[in-house]
Amino acid sequence: METDKNPSDWANQQSDANQRMRAGGGLPGLARMEHLAGKSGREILVAMMLGELPYPPMNETMNMTLLEVDDGRAVFQGIPLLQHYNPLGTVHGGWFATLLDSALGCAVQSTLPAGRSYTTADLGMKIVRSASHKTGPLRAVATVVHGGRQMATAEARVEDEKGRLYAHATTTCFVFDVPGA
Repeated sequence: METDKNPSDWANQQSDANQRMRAGGGLPGLARMEHLAGKSGREILVAMMLGELPYPPMNETMNMTLLEVDDGRAVFQGIPLLQHYNPLGTVHGGWFATLLDSALGCAVQSTLPAGRSYTTADLGMKIVRSASHKTGPLRAVATVVHGGRQMATAEARVEDEKGRLYAHATTTCFVFDVPGA
């Protein structure tokens, strides 16, 4: 599922994605295992985007949304708010880490067959530009570099609408069978 590639209106694209989830009945919460059974990682993510499955509650706390998912690729967008500030008056590094980890993890998840899951084993991040509530939407675009039976790696970049880099990251994820699947 992909959004319009025109970067001129990212804030509206995020709002539209959130409205689409809610129109489909989507609410923040945890999906029950019986609702995930038999679905590939990508199918689960698409179902969340359509509101057929609950989306993670932290998406509201962090003001971020999954916009796109494809095999080995995921795009998250966030709009930093004052509530995401550190004591120095800029967006906290944890906000960037959450945006990046979410995109990276979903890129890995999009490659997994039904009955398989993952967890982040390592996240390496570099913030190269500060952000504020005036920055506007920032996108984390993640792609899988390697998808193995037990380990997967991915990389991501956070950019603004003008293509300016704010942060980049890599991850290693542990891939495993879902117990009872």
